[in-house]
Amino acid sequence: MSEAQKPIEEMSFEDAMRELEQVVGALERGDVALDQSIALYERGAALRAHCDQKLKAAEEKVAAITLDAEGTPTGTRPVDAS
Repeated sequence: MSEAQKPIEEMSFEDAMRELEQVVGALERGDVALDQSIALYERGAALRAHCDQKLKAAEEKVAAITLDAEGTPTGTRPVDAS
């Protein structure tokens, strides 16, 4: 991980997942100091939440696509906010 970490909210899903994998790897190896482990855990939790949000948004977009009888996309429909 770089010293100048990119703000999570600016990261793509793929970038966030890549960094989350690095965080998990570092924590699993256990070769970091306690303070750094806590900071890594907090960053990992934020990365996970960001990935969850990105996935949910993508799933909603996919669910909003309507198909005709032949399975061809015909447009989109509003997504329930429930």
